[in-house]
Amino acid sequence: MKTNHYESVVIYNASLEDEQIDAAVKRILEIHKANESEILDIDKWGRRRLAYPIKNAKSGYYVVYRFKSNRDFIAKLERAYRLDEIIIRYITVSLDKNALEFIAKSKEAKSAVESTEVSDQKQESNESSVSK
Repeated sequence: MKTNHYESVVIYNASLEDEQIDAAVKRILEIHKANESEILDIDKWGRRRLAYPIKNAKSGYYVVYRFKSNRDFIAKLERAYRLDEIIIRYITVSLDKNALEFIAKSKEAKSAVESTEVSDQKQESNESSVSK
């Protein structure tokens, strides 16, 4: 069967402890593994304020899953999302080649910025130790 790239943004109830949210993320990963879906990336955005209240919640814990699977798996995944009481909202979209290129470029830019910051911190610490 043909596999496609997908991105699923899930908003968890932010009033839960981090351990509970991590357990929910692991449950979703187990669903992926059981259905032979390949997780490419998990991006935890953390707690954010919602644009409007959802189920009386004003903030949510955002997690983005990028994965590769067949089309039939999406229905099973979204059913699991609906049944999980911790999840307050979700959306799953198919990624085309332009989106994949954009994601790859943004990852490269982010890693370049992080490596520059690390080298700048090392240089600053070396300069401060030399001046002492």
